[in-house]
Amino acid sequence: MSKAAIQISTETNARGWRKVRDVSTLVVAAIALICILPAHAADSAKVTFTLDFPGSDPEHYSISVSADGHASYECVARISADSEDRDNYQSEFVFSDIARARIFDLAAQAHYFSGKIDSGNRKLASTGNKKLSYTDGQRTSAAEYNFSHLVPVQQLTTIFQNTATTLEFGRRLQYDHHYQKLALDEELKKMEDLAHRGELAEIQAVKPILLQIYQDNSVLNVVRARAERIMEMNKMTTAGQ
Repeated sequence: MSKAAIQISTETNARGWRKVRDVSTLVVAAIALICILPAHAADSAKVTFTLDFPGSDPEHYSISVSADGHASYECVARISADSEDRDNYQSEFVFSDIARARIFDLAAQAHYFSGKIDSGNRKLASTGNKKLSYTDGQRTSAAEYNFSHLVPVQQLTTIFQNTATTLEFGRRLQYDHHYQKLALDEELKKMEDLAHRGELAEIQAVKPILLQIYQDNSVLNVVRARAERIMEMNKMTTAGQ
């Protein structure tokens, strides 16, 4: 075989190997992408609960929680009990690991709210227009309801409403601490009572304002002590989980 023929043959083989190598690279990349997508979908998953209830306080709120536990709360509510002015309030916090896992497990049990979840019983009194929604990298679904017979939906509703109650205490405590410190005692009494009755959730979400009150020497000692007890109750609840 001539040198020219050998050179041509060598170049042809080299091009062939490059094609095989390129195809192999594409295959490996595709497999990696397939493996990454489900993980990305899980990481970007989010559950949102929304309540609209005209005439109540707050009349609107929503809580969104991501798969990593980071959450946001927003509401439209009266600035204070003796004011008709409304406030657009926003807060960010992190759900406890147990609550976060429970929320996403219940969402899965409820088939990610892809079907009808309302009981359909029009004789029931309205407790506000509720909405649960789920989104990730692969699906988006939502359903509205007043009352649901589905146990996972009932449990999700309780978790989110109890969390919202906690966050509303935090909102009011911030206002009272800034503008009317004498109102703190009554607000904290109500909060402590509900905490004892198990009607609050995720107390750590409002720990910053409780800590501010506890550390404020201008606040009555009895009020500071109550704020400390509530923070301790949250520690005991978390340990019990």
